[in-house]
Amino acid sequence: MRRIVLCLFLMLGLAAPALAASCGKTGAGFDAWKKAYAAEAQAQGIGPRGLAALAGTRYATATIKADRSMHSFKLGLDAFMEKRGAATIIAQGKKKKAQNAALFKKIEKKYGVPAGPLIAIWGMETAFGSFMGHQNTISAVATLAYDCRRPDYFREQLIAALQLIDNGTLSATSTGAMHGEVGQTQFLPKNVLLYGASINGGGIDLNEKADALASTANFLKGHGWRPGLGYRPGEPNYAALQGWNAASVYQQALAIMGNEIDGN
Repeated sequence: MRRIVLCLFLMLGLAAPALAASCGKTGAGFDAWKKAYAAEAQAQGIGPRGLAALAGTRYATATIKADRSMHSFKLGLDAFMEKRGAATIIAQGKKKKAQNAALFKKIEKKYGVPAGPLIAIWGMETAFGSFMGHQNTISAVATLAYDCRRPDYFREQLIAALQLIDNGTLSATSTGAMHGEVGQTQFLPKNVLLYGASINGGGIDLNEKADALASTANFLKGHGWRPGLGYRPGEPNYAALQGWNAASVYQQALAIMGNEIDGN
């Protein structure tokens, strides 16, 4: 009996580190977690380049701080639009539409999405590509995959990010927003895999406006966008905007700004 108890004790002792490494609330266990997670990533087909990138990640304290500080989505619509500079986005967006008329015509012909919602997203996410973030993408996603708040969601994103490294779309030094979003319209890694598009052919580069806007249109099409129909609340294409961001106030702001830019 003593031998059985001892064996059970040892088995529990061996299991404890794995259980403890399942997620963490501080950076203390991050290095041990990523080493353990590498085996799972490899089992899901991640190759040497992706595994090397995972091994090189660091716990992103700034990402955790940003993840706990997303207060603007709790504002009312008017306050949210003021905080996000909606009037400026609309004014500049109309100019961007005129300056890039051929590009937006090409995108609408291919995906059925007009310029307005694309420009509204572009302006809201990165001020038309002027600020795409400086956080290391792989470290940001790995940190959130380790963090106990939403590990399952971000582990999917992490696998996608490592796949993008394996196929050359991202590198271990790629940078973007605090949650691992990349490019001029801020795509999470899984969405790059699903909807990333190159309007002019060749490789996908979401840091370039043409690919970023085409990919955004492809995303909206993939979420049910129907050419020629409206996208205000209650209209058929509003659901596609809801797919872009879960916050109701964000969705409403996109619809308002996009329709203003489109002249509707």
